[in-house]
Amino acid sequence: MRQRSLIAITAALAAGALTLTACGSRDDDGGSDSGSGGGGTTVVIGVDAPLTGDLSALGLGIKNSVDLAAKIANKEKTVDGVTFKVESLDDQGQPSVGQQNATKFVANDDVLGVVGPLNSSVGESMQKVFDSAKLVEVSPANTNPALSQGVDWQTKKVRPYKSYFRTATTDAIQGPFAAEYVYKDSKKRKAFIIDDKKTYGAGLAATFTEAFKKLGGQVVGTEHINPDTKDFNAVATKVKNSGADVVYYGGEYPQAGPLSKQIKAAGAKIPLVGGDGIYSADFIKLAGAGGTGDLATSVGAPVEELPSAKEFVANYKTEGYKEAYEAYGGYSYDSAWAIIEAVKKVVEDNDGKLPDDARSKVVDAMQNVSFDGVTGKVSFDEFGDATNKQLTVYAVENGTWGSVKSGTYNG
Repeated sequence: MRQRSLIAITAALAAGALTLTACGSRDDDGGSDSGSGGGGTTVVIGVDAPLTGDLSALGLGIKNSVDLAAKIANKEKTVDGVTFKVESLDDQGQPSVGQQNATKFVANDDVLGVVGPLNSSVGESMQKVFDSAKLVEVSPANTNPALSQGVDWQTKKVRPYKSYFRTATTDAIQGPFAAEYVYKDSKKRKAFIIDDKKTYGAGLAATFTEAFKKLGGQVVGTEHINPDTKDFNAVATKVKNSGADVVYYGGEYPQAGPLSKQIKAAGAKIPLVGGDGIYSADFIKLAGAGGTGDLATSVGAPVEELPSAKEFVANYKTEGYKEAYEAYGGYSYDSAWAIIEAVKKVVEDNDGKLPDDARSKVVDAMQNVSFDGVTGKVSFDEFGDATNKQLTVYAVENGTWGSVKSGTYNG
């Protein structure tokens, strides 16, 4: 990040045994009948996400959106001779479980791509397993820069895994984007920084802190919380006594909601600001009435306002999914569609059939995938990162999240 930066407001808002015909017949827990494309070959798209537990609202939105993409591809016969099937596994938001799930996906020769996971810490645990098997992974939600640019990404970017891609932008952009809004738009000068010690939360808090200081802001306190507890009164008291006029939290909504509520109860009537991990309707439920005025940044532009997303929103409603698509629905659909496009390229390049080395061919094809998706233009740079760097600030107003400002960070 450089000292000078600006928010460029965009105008975009306005405007294996792969040839067996019997494969894919099993339907494990989380499996999905994604319709029939009439093809003789079944390709499985895996989904790894937290389908139970505190983060299940986001995870189920991911699962449903991938399922919708497969259904549309089958209905439209996007890949001639291929039927797509979705198999979903629950990682419970735990890296160890995610790693086990990655091994299960690798063992199923019909899996040619996996969408997920939600959490950067889980993504970290899965990357080597997938890369060793040359199985492509496309995350709609991982934002920690190290996953695609290496642990020393701030000084020397090196792509650690060729098979890893993501449709969400990174915290190298999200943290500074939030810092600029807080400092320049909200005119906040004294920040108290809190994180949950996890890969995503700590990384996001660090990039926010660095940018906020460079802008001239003062960090008046820092704390790390235990994400397994919901009692944050001691931290709330520290926030109250610090004189902070804003709290920045690196973490997710199950902790952010109660944290916001307890900070207000302690007498600090100041906004809590977080990243895409708190951008969920469940945050508002947990924060209560005091959450009004709290802010979150999230990847991309509001799906509901994008002309490119109208069909997705309508189709999602038509399918009657019980859960909302939430923050990552559009990105999950686009992640799945990127896998579908890569499979299509591999099939077309092999006389209409899948080759024996289909997995590695799909990884290669993914690098050059480019299409107009739900969230805008979908393509990947040399690190496997999304070329779409747009972000949006949301504020809690009248019991719901409302978009405040969209743009990109050009630091």
